[in-house]
Amino acid sequence: MSKVSPNRLGIKQILGALESGDLRATDVTQACLDRIMARNAEVNAFVSFDVRQAMTAAAELGDFNVKRPLFGVPFAVKDVIDTKAYPTAYGSPIYAGHFPERDASCVTLAQEHGGVLLGKVATCEFATQTPSNTRNPLDTRRTPGGSSSGSAAAVSDYMAPFAFGTQTTGSTIRPAVYCGVVGFKPSYGLINNAGLKPLSPEQDTISLFTRDVEDAATVLYGLHGVRCPELPRIVPRIGVLRSSQWDHARPETVEALESLTDRMATAGASISELTMPAELEAMIEIQGRISAYEARHSLAYERLYQHDRLSSRLQGRLAQEQHTTADEYFAFKQRARQARRLAAQWFDDVDVLLYPASEGEPELGLMETGSPRYGGLWTLLHLPCVSQPIAVGPAGMPLGAQFIGAYGDDLRVLAAAEFMRAHVQYVHKLPA
Repeated sequence: MSKVSPNRLGIKQILGALESGDLRATDVTQACLDRIMARNAEVNAFVSFDVRQAMTAAAELGDFNVKRPLFGVPFAVKDVIDTKAYPTAYGSPIYAGHFPERDASCVTLAQEHGGVLLGKVATCEFATQTPSNTRNPLDTRRTPGGSSSGSAAAVSDYMAPFAFGTQTTGSTIRPAVYCGVVGFKPSYGLINNAGLKPLSPEQDTISLFTRDVEDAATVLYGLHGVRCPELPRIVPRIGVLRSSQWDHARPETVEALESLTDRMATAGASISELTMPAELEAMIEIQGRISAYEARHSLAYERLYQHDRLSSRLQGRLAQEQHTTADEYFAFKQRARQARRLAAQWFDDVDVLLYPASEGEPELGLMETGSPRYGGLWTLLHLPCVSQPIAVGPAGMPLGAQFIGAYGDDLRVLAAAEFMRAHVQYVHKLPA
């Protein structure tokens, strides 16, 4: 058996140890549960877990089965995704103690292919901006980001090798970087949304948190019932995409991105400078308006009949687009469709776009989760994104970048992110 505790292994390492017989599924699950019990009171990543349920599920898997691509891999689920065995409260007191009748599709598929459900992890209220109680494992005085706060924290703290999150604006890309892990927002619809509490159906995307890029690819393919092929070893053509949003990035973030770009160029990557067209700059504001308008519809019951139990922040957001007309909303949808066609043209000349993932290091305090600005446009455009930490900032916390790829070209953007990984100046470390 490995000298490293099984909960600290990556997914490919876990699968290799299970196949060789060095580990059993119960060993891996027990190590994750031990970590949860040791650290969750401080980090508050998990909102519900059950030792007996998880260990029973691991024991029932039996001997390693190569035909089950996620065999014995424990995982956690963001609490806006339905689970029948664990309460699903959507981060709101309205649904405290609510048990859905069935698991979400992604949960069912993960279990069908051998994954072991550990429990539910915290979300901001209805995956918006009112924070959960989760703390950043790298510095518990700081925010883990949101809205997938528990997902990022659980993976960062070695409580789970992967976790499901979601992104409607920046709910995966930012918390992954804040907690020093990999955030993968697939192409829209690549992970089925059935069983996800909707917020903005035009954009809601189920995502993955892992501790390395290859593990994200392993889970993505595993959900589709197949073993992940080796990521292609590519030297990507990278377009550094400049936009007005770069003005909000802190100097240390810009410096880290420029330093990373230089290192990747030295390693042979083709680097070009691109500028965001005005038509797509305009979509940054429209993305927020579509989100707010659709949230008013998705949360109509809560808005009308449980209004006083919503946070004041969410009440304000739901009031934000009350004067938007149906014709305006329909026009926004048409502009989004046109924007997707325009964005596709970038990828005739580059494999991926390089873009900030956060303004800078995670903020001190737990009342805010950081700006989601660097994810919204890509979520609206339905493009795959991979974020990861690339350097350490002045406070010793991660700074991040993301690669964005063409729609449906998820394997290429993951391969490019693996190339990026070899050139980052960040090592994920937590106390034993």
